[in-house]
Amino acid sequence: MGKFFKGLACSGAWTCFDEFNRIELEVLSVVAQQVLTITRAKAAKVQTFMFEGVEIPIKMTCNVFITMNPGYAGRTELPDNLKALFRDVAMMVPDYAMIAEIMLYSYGYLDARALARKLVQTYRLCSEQLSSQDHYDYGMRAVMSVLRAAGNLKRTFATAPEDVLMLRAINDVNLPKFLDQDVPLFNGILSDLFPGVELPHVDYDNLRNALIDNCVRAGLQPLESFLTKAIQLYEMIVVRHGLMLVGQSFGMKTAAYKMLAGALTDLNAKGLNNEFATKVYVLNPKSITMGQLYGCEDPVSKEWTDGVLPVLFRNAARDTSPDRKWIIFDGPVDALWIENMNTVLDDNKKLCLNSGEIIAMQGLM
Repeated sequence: MGKFFKGLACSGAWTCFDEFNRIELEVLSVVAQQVLTITRAKAAKVQTFMFEGVEIPIKMTCNVFITMNPGYAGRTELPDNLKALFRDVAMMVPDYAMIAEIMLYSYGYLDARALARKLVQTYRLCSEQLSSQDHYDYGMRAVMSVLRAAGNLKRTFATAPEDVLMLRAINDVNLPKFLDQDVPLFNGILSDLFPGVELPHVDYDNLRNALIDNCVRAGLQPLESFLTKAIQLYEMIVVRHGLMLVGQSFGMKTAAYKMLAGALTDLNAKGLNNEFATKVYVLNPKSITMGQLYGCEDPVSKEWTDGVLPVLFRNAARDTSPDRKWIIFDGPVDALWIENMNTVLDDNKKLCLNSGEIIAMQGLM
């Protein structure tokens, strides 16, 4: 952080630290001291100032902004000496319907206003009527993934009725995550909001046959429920670059992604469905320490050692083949290791390491 602030003061740039309260408390108090030093130098309007024992020039335009979500697991409260250096700006809830409407217009939808309202209404009714589960999310991110799916469908089926495309997008993105008891309620909500709209049958025959072949080869029973979940997983992979398989132990999670990867590779070999071969990189995040997972600095020599994830991530990012590349954390999720994946899973699509290196996701990762 010291290096970062030196560069900031010398260049006169602005910086925004996203999710600032993910930093440990000990580091936050050091950061508070560094920001205070820069703030005092700006207040005194000096040309140069002492920063961590070195005299450096300062440009008055340099500034620091932070964003944070208070009260999350794995987050720390800001110390008072740091709070005093920043002015609070409270954020309001955005108008989802307006954002959805503009996005739909940009994807080429003509009836965007009515469809955007129906989408927002769907999520409002789901949050009121469906059971409360940890993995249910009806926020802006969920709305964006539906809009992205709707955009993909509009490009593929340009002449199809727009309400059919919207209904299919809502279904494709949401249906896989609902528990059995919530599915009839969800279908009821959609039939009320989209009365008389029938979804056309999607042809997954090639994929189903490839999945069954892979199940037989692996000595597994190709149950209907298993095939349905594998196809839903495929639909999610098409619209999202990061997702989570949630379920009890022995709930077919690992088998689902393995069979799907094999099926897609088989389809690619046969030249069917314009599919891509799939490369799978698997690691267990709970079997190693955080330093071994993401990489760490030697406390004595300050030499950086890469963890398992940066090596796999870099290999996948450098791979220029047109294959799908899946990096799979096959193990339980906790707030500590998943926190560092925030920038990968949001729209930045970048892995940010403590060494200062940033690795961007490429193509079909």
